[in-house]
Amino acid sequence: MAPPASNAAPDAQYWSMQMAAVSAQRDRASFMRIYDHFAPRLRRYLRNLGVAEPLADELVQEALLTLWRKAGLFDPARASLATWLYRVARNLYIDQVRREPHWLPIQEGLDRLDHAESDRRDSTPESLIDQDALKQAIDRLPAAQAKLVRMCYLESKSHSEIARELDMPLGSVKSSLRRAFAKLQGSMGGER
Repeated sequence: MAPPASNAAPDAQYWSMQMAAVSAQRDRASFMRIYDHFAPRLRRYLRNLGVAEPLADELVQEALLTLWRKAGLFDPARASLATWLYRVARNLYIDQVRREPHWLPIQEGLDRLDHAESDRRDSTPESLIDQDALKQAIDRLPAAQAKLVRMCYLESKSHSEIARELDMPLGSVKSSLRRAFAKLQGSMGGER
């Protein structure tokens, strides 16, 4: 199916049909339409997260390869193709960051939070309620910890970048983030 003839951008239904063709028939033309449309957008998204250009290109390729391999897992009733692809790209980036040495000290806390979130029946990353609860929990942190959390998780800055920007020792950044994360975990866990 070719893109809509009008000047309007393709909508979610159009992309769902393209994905159905990739999933059911391994349709290369549909895959290329998806690739041509989303690759530059994913690259821009990752670059805005602070990902270096070569790594952003690699993550875009991996995200679209994941789309090809796992097209059958896409469910248009749960999310649009754009949302699904951005989530795949974001998760690949998070996986990449977690392999970096500066991530290891807080990995255990993230695993505990993931486990706590998976126990919640209504937990979805895109849930506005969860986003509001997280924002409120961050706002309740001491100002310095809230700033560190925002810089690390929302602005995707490395611990080294934060230390340089705030003129703080790297160890202080890491320990402050661990304490902030523990407080967030307790705060978010208390809202079950």
